[in-house]
Amino acid sequence: MFLEYYLGEFDHEMQTTRTLLARVPDASASWRPHAKSTPVGTLAQHIANLVGFGALIAQGSERNIAPIGGPPHAPVPFTTTAAMLDAFDANVAASRAAVLRTYLLNHVIHHRGQLSVHLRLLDVPLPSISGPTADDAR
Repeated sequence: MFLEYYLGEFDHEMQTTRTLLARVPDASASWRPHAKSTPVGTLAQHIANLVGFGALIAQGSERNIAPIGGPPHAPVPFTTTAAMLDAFDANVAASRAAVLRTYLLNHVIHHRGQLSVHLRLLDVPLPSISGPTADDAR
């Protein structure tokens, strides 16, 4: 029963996140609302990469992003919305079996909120996330 609940929540949050990611305009990938903000494409790609951490955490005993004597982890850069969505879908499928609410799900939801603000400032219509948006009334 608990597993079905968490998988249902995971599936719902991942579909909501994918719907938002699909709205990222390729032409605005380098846009940022402030000099200290992450560019919209980089933020979207971070979310797509982040959902793969569930599988990495479940399958390994550790994750070293800066190994001594080895190259540091290099995140996959944003190229296009279509490529980012392909990575997101593959990462969701790999992580679904390892639902990790606190680290994975809440972290994705946090960055999804950031991305929704970025897209609002770009005047991209927002999908429903936690209920209807002003764009749903159009």
